[in-house]
Amino acid sequence: QVQLVESGGGLVQAGGSLRLSCAASGSIFSINAMRWYRQAPGKQRELVAAISSGGSTNYADSVKGRFTISRDNAKNTVYLQMNSLKPEDTAVYYCNVVLNGWGYWGQGTQVTVSS
Repeated sequence: QVQLVESGGGLVQAGGSLRLSCAASGSIFSINAMRWYRQAPGKQRELVAAISSGGSTNYADSVKGRFTISRDNAKNTVYLQMNSLKPEDTAVYYCNVVLNGWGYWGQGTQVTVSS
C-alpha cells in the first residue's frame, strides 16, 4: 500500500509565498518522476512543475521564475516552493508521483491567493 500526503496549502495575499510538500509512504521500491498539477474551478487540471529522478526540472510558462520544484529522495518527498503568488495561482494543487512503476495522486491541497 502506497500513500501520498500533501501539506502546506492555505490562504495568502498576492505577492506572498507558500511551500507545498508531498510525502510518499508505504512499500516503496522506486520513485521516478514527481510532479505538481493544479486545477482551478471550471478549468482542466494542468501540469505546473516536474522533476525527474535525476533532478531535471521543467515548469509551466505561467510559473517560471516564481515556483521551484525540488525533491528529497531520503524522505520520499517532493516540494513546491511558490513565490510571488498571484490570484490566478488559486487552485487545488495535486502531487503526482511515479512509484514502483505506477502513478499515484495526492489528495490535493487548496491554495488561495487574495488580491
